[in-house]
Amino acid sequence: MAEHIQVTRALFNEVMVPNYAPAPIIPVRGLGSRVWDQAGREYVDFAGGIAVNALGHCHPALVTALKEQADKLWHLSNVMTNEPALRLAQKLVDSTFADKVYFANSGAEANEAALKLARRWALDKFGEQKQQIISFSKSFHGRTFFTVTVGGQAAYSDGFGPKPGAIDHAEYNNIESLKALMSEQTCAVILEPLQGEGGIIPGDLAFLQGVRDLCDQFNALMIYDEVQSGVGRTGKLYAYMHSNVVPDILTTAKSLGGGFPVGAMLTTTAIASHLKVGTHGSTYGGNPLACAVAEAALDTINQPEVLNGVIEREQLFRRELAAINEKHNVFSTVRGQGMLLGAVLNDEFKGRSRDFFLAAADQGLFALVAGPDVIRFAPSLVIPEADIIEGMKRFEQAVAQVKQG
Repeated sequence: MAEHIQVTRALFNEVMVPNYAPAPIIPVRGLGSRVWDQAGREYVDFAGGIAVNALGHCHPALVTALKEQADKLWHLSNVMTNEPALRLAQKLVDSTFADKVYFANSGAEANEAALKLARRWALDKFGEQKQQIISFSKSFHGRTFFTVTVGGQAAYSDGFGPKPGAIDHAEYNNIESLKALMSEQTCAVILEPLQGEGGIIPGDLAFLQGVRDLCDQFNALMIYDEVQSGVGRTGKLYAYMHSNVVPDILTTAKSLGGGFPVGAMLTTTAIASHLKVGTHGSTYGGNPLACAVAEAALDTINQPEVLNGVIEREQLFRRELAAINEKHNVFSTVRGQGMLLGAVLNDEFKGRSRDFFLAAADQGLFALVAGPDVIRFAPSLVIPEADIIEGMKRFEQAVAQVKQG
């Protein structure tokens, strides 16, 4: 029998690497969009583990899938394939533009695979000179050294020595700034159709189409990072489905597993053919447990009533936020799509998003930030209306708390 360990927030400081600064509370149980901490205090969850818990906590379909698979098979190396991985891949192919799927454990790993594939595709087809990758300022693509360098926030990649080369950054929603960087040396342009960490900034339709056109013009691949915007988050299975703009490669994670770590890269047969046997891999990618849970999540989310319900919940969120703002006047705008929304703080409260985040926790609400000026909401896609109303009551109390100082 394992020795019983007294778990407190202080234990984190003793045993964990100090790269995180977690809140003083330690959640121990969740059900739907409610969470309870060690003291038994209840919270409404508008954070969703940063857009991960797409069906809330302990959704019966996911719990059942995990328990059933746990009695069958936990892990195989990729020397063999497995049934859950193939079923999930087939459903992703059937539901998207893609013909082929590569499984990983996270969004960063899915993006790493996408970027490596783009470089290998360009090398095979055009030669070594075609290696430039263009990303956008304020973008976020993961924490591996390659993906964090591609991401448009230098603070995350500085201080680790020489960075991977041939990476440039344009300005998001500014097609002229991209045009100025592109040439026949460009192998790929990677972007989020809706920037998450950068402040919940939607890509203008004309801009997204412009990126597609430039990629076609210069024989470059268009990579959509849908790690945060994918799997129903915007009211479509993937955000690219809101327009006629179709990427060459798409990455997905977060909501895909509903809380179980899984990521995937989706692409066409022609592009996928450049990752020949041995060129890339992952020990846990395609893990049977992860894929069984992800299949259940995809089956549950990819239904018209769930996707339409995301849009209905967005309207309720916007109405409630507008009512709070009418009373307290703290936001300049609310932007985003579906259940990925950002309340942008006005000039008086600029730089204070963390104050609102902390006050929300005080009032029994989990919220998020997206930079210093934006409060981010990324709750369950099926959060009950009653929980939205109750959560917004608590958020209004948090706003009042910040205003009172």
